[in-house]
Amino acid sequence: MKDTFKKIYQLKLSIKGISPKIWRRIQVPENYTFLDLHKAIQAVMNWDDYHLHEFEVQNPKTGELDKIGKTDDDCETFCEPLVPENKAKLSKYFTPENKFALYRYDFGDNWEIKVRFEETLPKKQGRKYPVCTAGKRATAPEDIGGILGYEEMLEILKDPEHEEYEQTVAWLGKDFDPEYFNPKDISFEFKDQRVYTRL
Repeated sequence: MKDTFKKIYQLKLSIKGISPKIWRRIQVPENYTFLDLHKAIQAVMNWDDYHLHEFEVQNPKTGELDKIGKTDDDCETFCEPLVPENKAKLSKYFTPENKFALYRYDFGDNWEIKVRFEETLPKKQGRKYPVCTAGKRATAPEDIGGILGYEEMLEILKDPEHEEYEQTVAWLGKDFDPEYFNPKDISFEFKDQRVYTRL
């Protein structure tokens, strides 16, 4: 990403359907594409980008909902037409009147993240972007089975006598704390090669 931008978009990301909320606040360059945003969301949610994804956002010019995502040969015959995410700029969609987008990830687990454009800020000299500035709670682990699987995991973690407790702790790692989050732990070192599986 060329350092030619002068302004920053502050966005709040909230996983839908989970209470108390799992959320993150990030600041990204104004020249970000939706592909860049996808990678940033994967980083702050500590997901591995193994599944399909798409954005849904109102087009300010047409008033219609645009679906933005990765276009490939597999999708040409049976998927809805997508606006290419590597060409769709956040600046073309987010305005003070057009603040919301929906990000869907893993169409099996069906995670939905509400993306809210909060404000435009001046770039701070010496700060590296993107950056995560705030958030609450550990993210829902990938391949947990969606919201129901996540809620079941929380119940298992509360009961050391549960027959699946040891297996669940071994899978999550003994240091996993569903209430812990520190924005300083977030790394935006993106991998270029991803393997996608269709669910």
